[in-house]
Amino acid sequence: MPCWPNVVDATPWPEGTQRVAQWLRERAHPHAPVLLDDAARTAQQAADALGVALGQIAKSIIFRRRGDDAAVLVVTSGDRRVDEHKVQALVCPEGMRLGRADAEFVKARTGFSIGGVSPVAHASPCVTLIDRELFRFTEIWAAAGHPHAVFRLTPEALEQLTQAPVADVVAVQVSA
Repeated sequence: MPCWPNVVDATPWPEGTQRVAQWLRERAHPHAPVLLDDAARTAQQAADALGVALGQIAKSIIFRRRGDDAAVLVVTSGDRRVDEHKVQALVCPEGMRLGRADAEFVKARTGFSIGGVSPVAHASPCVTLIDRELFRFTEIWAAAGHPHAVFRLTPEALEQLTQAPVADVVAVQVSA
């Protein structure tokens, strides 16, 4: 059953969230974005606000592929750290390198500011990878185009919505 508010009942969403909401609705995604009272610019802030495990937050990390200036999106579990070398091996042809993306690059390529980058509804196409660690959970939450906005989905829905491959993209966890 879709969880979409009536247009007359909906609080006006920020522009980025409106774009994500429209994109999700067009694809019959059952869950509308939710506006949080406080900003959730980090995975920990989002997990705390939602009362879920840190790993259930699907954080969107943007890299810049040097050589062709492509945006590379890695959607990873909130309790994991991306291994840039693994990502580079998966998405960079011989001789190309992966680099950090600054705020201006992220905004230009995705249409979203850092802290609110959604895994969907980008301003321009991104090379996308999904962290296989997200599949530890039956339900995950992702940014919905604004630091106060998130939406609910399953890892399988993320894979279907993005049409992105699932890969091992995280650094090895060291036990304490």
